[in-house]
Amino acid sequence: MRWEYERPERDLFLVDGKTAWFYVPADHTVTRVPAKQSDDLRTPLALLAGQMKISRICSRVEPAADERPLRGGNVVLRCKVRGEKKSTGMADQPENTLGAADADNDVVFFEIAPDTGELARLVVRQPGGVEVEFRFEDWRFDPPIPETMFRFDPPAGVAIVNGELPERKTQGN
Repeated sequence: MRWEYERPERDLFLVDGKTAWFYVPADHTVTRVPAKQSDDLRTPLALLAGQMKISRICSRVEPAADERPLRGGNVVLRCKVRGEKKSTGMADQPENTLGAADADNDVVFFEIAPDTGELARLVVRQPGGVEVEFRFEDWRFDPPIPETMFRFDPPAGVAIVNGELPERKTQGN
């Protein structure tokens, strides 16, 4: 998978099957992470690659009446992210209930074009007011693209940062 961003700054996110690369030309750095560890929800990589079902990410999905779509006629759905159970002071609130507790958890909004079923926008809201938005248009499936577009060779003078995540410790270790 290859994503090229133009805004807010030019950068590249590329997964070659083994490694996920995040290159920021202005910083003269590239971060590499083993592809299996690049499951960060800020990049809906697994969904777009068809390797993840929404039901595995979301404990509940429902219409987001309080969110306006960018395009008239589109529908916005709200996803409560699975496993995001944090202390909210509401001991009896079920994990899959949406509401005030969302301020302590990631919430994902999907904007869908109902006539085609295509994803038009994805917004991830995280605790602390962090919001990441992806907009999609002109979907093309299986276009002919040279294999070289999915290989990353760091340019000369670019620092390579090893972004491997620490291994998760099991209880008792």
